[in-house]
Amino acid sequence: MNTTTIHLKVNGRDHDVQVQAQRLLVDCLRYDLGLTGTKEGCSVGVCGACTVLVDGRMVASCIMLAVAADGSEITTIEGLSQDGRLHPLQQSFIDHGGFQCGICTPGQIVAAKALLDQVPDPSEDEIKEWMMGNLCRCTGYYKILESIVKAVEAVKRSGG
Repeated sequence: MNTTTIHLKVNGRDHDVQVQAQRLLVDCLRYDLGLTGTKEGCSVGVCGACTVLVDGRMVASCIMLAVAADGSEITTIEGLSQDGRLHPLQQSFIDHGGFQCGICTPGQIVAAKALLDQVPDPSEDEIKEWMMGNLCRCTGYYKILESIVKAVEAVKRSGG
């Protein structure tokens, strides 16, 4: 099969990966790089489980070809923690029960991170609107919303 080498910077680390032209980014992340936090839920880009940041933009990695990400900087759920410390969103999801089965959780947290990167102090309505693209089959939306709100409050309290 015909392959090409792509260069990705994933969670701050450089990778040269050989992929087939039709290789999806989610598969490249999970199987070629071993970053299994990103989940594939629907395979058509509507559930949000596979959400990653590509050059700071939220992307459904289940519908993006890996070759389209060549030269990009990608952040996955694994890349949110720094120096062994969880990102405030990750900690808040733990503290406030923002996950149930856990399948949607990485995508939920990465989507919330994208929101906070754009709107550091969002209203509850802004959070709800932003997060509409991330589905939870366990119907844990109240705890997800609470986790994001509490993370925003924690970041404000810490001054950062």
